[in-house]
Amino acid sequence: MILTMNNIIRLGIAGACSRGSAFKAACDALADRVTVQAVCDTNEADLPAAAERLGAGEQYTDYEAMIDNGNLDAVIIGTPMPLHVPQAVAALDHGISVLSEVTAGVSIDECRVLVRACRRSDAVYMMGENYTYLRSNIAVREMVRRGMFGEVYYAEGEYIHELKKLNELTPWRRKWQTGVNGVTYGTHSLGPILQWFHGQRVVAVCGAGSGHHYRDPRGDEYENEDCCLMLCRLSGGGLATIRVDMLSNRPHNMAGYSLQGTDGCYESARGLTDKDKIWLRARDPDGGPGASSHDFTYQWEALESFDGRYLPNWYKAGMEAAREAGHGGGDYFEILDFIEAIAGCRPCPIGIHEAMDMTLPGLVSQRSVRQGGSWLPVPDSREWTDV
Repeated sequence: MILTMNNIIRLGIAGACSRGSAFKAACDALADRVTVQAVCDTNEADLPAAAERLGAGEQYTDYEAMIDNGNLDAVIIGTPMPLHVPQAVAALDHGISVLSEVTAGVSIDECRVLVRACRRSDAVYMMGENYTYLRSNIAVREMVRRGMFGEVYYAEGEYIHELKKLNELTPWRRKWQTGVNGVTYGTHSLGPILQWFHGQRVVAVCGAGSGHHYRDPRGDEYENEDCCLMLCRLSGGGLATIRVDMLSNRPHNMAGYSLQGTDGCYESARGLTDKDKIWLRARDPDGGPGASSHDFTYQWEALESFDGRYLPNWYKAGMEAAREAGHGGGDYFEILDFIEAIAGCRPCPIGIHEAMDMTLPGLVSQRSVRQGGSWLPVPDSREWTDV
């Protein structure tokens, strides 16, 4: 892709009246490297205000028209899930780089179409899994890569976000999130875990649900069971448990994680006064079964008390700018990585195959639930030879 003379990336935002508008702070913080040239949304009444808010000179109600006429280098796709693949493919076929919201696709067949488009395009594809950029997740990732957890072998991820009212405000969710049984929206939970298990992927899953206890305002039972679990067998032999609950009446816990290794463990905060906490053998060498007390004396530490020393320099440099962006700074850092990937400064961290690694297990879990919790293999997009 050829950028403009001053190397500022000309960006289009699809879904500008809803999710897309949340990228304003991140784009403003990166104004020396990206400009919002065009916005698109089917909400014609609110589109002028969205364009003004995002500083866009062009506005479209038709996505294809924006792709054809917007003179864009890149596009952010912040639209409902079933639009992600067709809109990404349209951009890639025009040589326009894509930052797509999660999940990458809503079916395995769709995912194959997307992989095919990425292979024939020179543009960058990145899935915007912003939870991988949470400070705690980044710090744990770097400590794992330094070997401080020893061999990691088990992890948990939870996305607990009651959506019944939001379903009615954004009706697409009623079909594509709570209208499909299984772990329909698992990338926020699985994404960071796969980065902790660096170089591994999920090779098989089994799924189960807790039953149906809620109905929508029309009296229809939600197809998605209230609490859905997905067991994931990793290619290195480890195990991960993913919990997605978008219906239960309870407070949110949208970023719950734990990690277990031979030399350390981590558990994220679960609300109220709880804190992210960690135990590392290197920091507590006298704890455990060899201690003088008859009880184990492992001691938790608050992650925030020392995690800063393990954050990478690029993350530290962006923390102030990221403070105003959404999702714990994730929106800023994902756009930064996207820009860097387009410019060739660093590899795309969540390219097409990483996006498939995060998306495909949840799609297979839907089949597993229908088959009574059978263990089913998860395809590897790297091995799709017919695309």
